[in-house]
Amino acid sequence: MTAVSAREVKELLRRHGVIAKKGYGQNFLVDARVLDGIVRAVAPDARTVVLEVGPGLGALTAALAERAKRVVAIEKDESLRPVLDEVLAPHGNAEVVYEDCLKVDLRALLAPRLDEGDRLVFAANLPYYVTTPILFQVLESDVPVSRAVVMVQREVADRMVARPGGKDYGVLSIGVQYRGEVRRLFNVPPSAFLPQPGVESAVVEIDCDKRPAVRAADEAALFRVVRAAFGTRRKTLENALAAGLGMPKEMVRQKVVAAGIDPGARAEQLSLADFVRLADGMGK
Repeated sequence: MTAVSAREVKELLRRHGVIAKKGYGQNFLVDARVLDGIVRAVAPDARTVVLEVGPGLGALTAALAERAKRVVAIEKDESLRPVLDEVLAPHGNAEVVYEDCLKVDLRALLAPRLDEGDRLVFAANLPYYVTTPILFQVLESDVPVSRAVVMVQREVADRMVARPGGKDYGVLSIGVQYRGEVRRLFNVPPSAFLPQPGVESAVVEIDCDKRPAVRAADEAALFRVVRAAFGTRRKTLENALAAGLGMPKEMVRQKVVAAGIDPGARAEQLSLADFVRLADGMGK
């Protein structure tokens, strides 16, 4: 049985003696419309392999498996095994790996499961407390993710889609926008989950096949500069970089000016292209 309604989820949990673990950020989806919206966004077909993190009770996993070539889910909570065994029994193309996603070698896991011509999509209802680490583990890995469709806390979604000049614009904005075209698909109320979280959620898409044209010469250096720049948001760019990178202020000023950027600007005023140009210049 694939449980989607609150009544079905409660019955499934009761039957297997499972209790949602707050420490794991478990909030199970009980809204069929939200589920359908995520499946439509993933748009799985016979050549789609889906990587899912945190399958929970398997509602999304099963729905994706009905249309995808394969679904590979990573679940940290071993106590959900009997539930997932039951829910996914009709779907031989869905498998669950019981590990901590942050400790999994994604390339080793997925390489044997991907054939030439397959399209890899990352789909997840991410636990709020580990959203950013998991998101970047997947996006920064060398597995060929073509698209990501993730449900996150609404405030996190605000930061993911934020543009320069806004209060939500920061390290996360640049991190995801560097790796693809980002857009918010729809918001999700707390009532869509059991138990209900204390915050709203949102579903966000990252199209990794539509990466921005600007690429950094050294990506690690780019994000060192970005983190330093936003480390003290109220400081000017030259002061923030000098403090964050441990460089003499005059040297920083020269490199910032050489990149065509005002050293008195604030980090939130710089575009992704500005940061790439700045990071490339800092390395010279």
